[in-house]
Amino acid sequence: MPQMQGVGRDGIAGVARHVEDSNSFRNAADGVKLSTGKRTHMQGFIETGREEPFKEDVSRRVHSFDEIYQFFNNRQVARQAERCVQCGDPFCTTNGCPLNNYIPQWLEAIAEKNLKKAFLLSNETSPFPEILGRVCPHNRVCEGACTLDDGYGAITIGAIEASITDLAFKAGYELPFPGVTSDKRVAVVGSGPAGFSCAHFLLRAGIGVEMFEGAERPGGLLTYGLPGFKLDKGIVENRFHILQRAGLKLHLGQAVGKDVPFDKLLSDYDAVFLGIGSTAGKQAGLENDNQPHVFMAVDFLTNVQKRLFGEPWSEHYSVLGKRVAVIGGGDTAMDCLRTSLREGAESVTCLYRRDEANMPGSAKEYHNAVEEGAVFLFNRIPTRIDLDEEGDVAGVDLLTTRLGPKGPDGRQKVEQIPGSEHCVPAEVVILALGFDVEANGYLKQEGIETDRWGQITIDAKTGRTSNQKVYAGGDGYRGADLVVTAAADGRTAAFAIMEQLLG
Repeated sequence: MPQMQGVGRDGIAGVARHVEDSNSFRNAADGVKLSTGKRTHMQGFIETGREEPFKEDVSRRVHSFDEIYQFFNNRQVARQAERCVQCGDPFCTTNGCPLNNYIPQWLEAIAEKNLKKAFLLSNETSPFPEILGRVCPHNRVCEGACTLDDGYGAITIGAIEASITDLAFKAGYELPFPGVTSDKRVAVVGSGPAGFSCAHFLLRAGIGVEMFEGAERPGGLLTYGLPGFKLDKGIVENRFHILQRAGLKLHLGQAVGKDVPFDKLLSDYDAVFLGIGSTAGKQAGLENDNQPHVFMAVDFLTNVQKRLFGEPWSEHYSVLGKRVAVIGGGDTAMDCLRTSLREGAESVTCLYRRDEANMPGSAKEYHNAVEEGAVFLFNRIPTRIDLDEEGDVAGVDLLTTRLGPKGPDGRQKVEQIPGSEHCVPAEVVILALGFDVEANGYLKQEGIETDRWGQITIDAKTGRTSNQKVYAGGDGYRGADLVVTAAADGRTAAFAIMEQLLG
């Protein structure tokens, strides 16, 4: 991940010189006096072990889509933050976090029980820390880079991050936006993590932002793709309310290229950011994978969430009383497994072609799925979807695999073991194999280059596309990736847009 332009140890508060000092999150934090009057002794890892937030008992949580974690109170968050060793070169920030968040600084502030300073510092580099503190695969990013991860247990950075902003909002703290102070306007296409982030940082610079979203609620995958047991939807709604109070104009049910011509955005706005995401599910290429009860992961998850919202939904995606097989090993597969269990499936089995150590998803989500009753069959590769005499799904034919030598990507190759054919019974198969960018005809029409996978080509340092007025980031540029990398892309583009529009 390249360093974000304009991000240095002095903070984003400069926002490329365009945010007034009185409105700077970082300067606001610097102006808060420490509540204790003296420096708290850090490095409490010697006396205090790593603690996870309280997790709802599995016997109760599988019957609800409520969040399963209860995050830290003021006393708990301070005690866990005191474990930080305050490294001279904090790998959690420099190597682990795509946003290069000021992790040691806000850990120290909350250890000193200075909630306001921790809140402002946490929100200085991140557009929505209470969301990322919940959904990031922390073992693969910040916590995986923590010095204490080897021997003592990493700082619970994610839980602390979520807790700081939760506690601050509960205490009535607000984020210092300047209001719209510029006559420049930017159109943001898509309200998912990349567009969400871009809008946040543009509004911090006083630039007017209008956001266009085809769905009836904002948030993209944060709203419709991530189940409520991972991310309460009220948290996403609250962030959009904050941005609307800061001046965001939100156009819902307005799909660009369908309801709103893209060329109109180019003519009416000073710049455009594309956060169109990557939502077209990858096919498995298996015989019978076009059968009606073979679902794409995003279609299944979105339909369940629409039902929970009270929006129109389809009974076709019901898994009640059925045996479900989920193909894939990432966090989306875990979401499908855990959602199926809550939806009353008779059994839920995950089929993954590698072993547990090579699963691409979060270790936390895997363990939660196991606790809730999902069965995992590792080193299995599907070869065919079986149908019964009526043409309905009856099972998945599999081959056992083993891991061979490493390939060019550094991962061990998957080798099939001859003669290992077997079948897993299933009445529903859910494909969670990743996502492609959906075709958007307006990109080519406006000279916006894409690669052979349909992903938008950008300058990674600025987010600018081949059309000098258009910027992009997130999954529409990377393919399916993390929420935090999409947030970082949105921030990069926002900084470049500021430079272009405000000089």
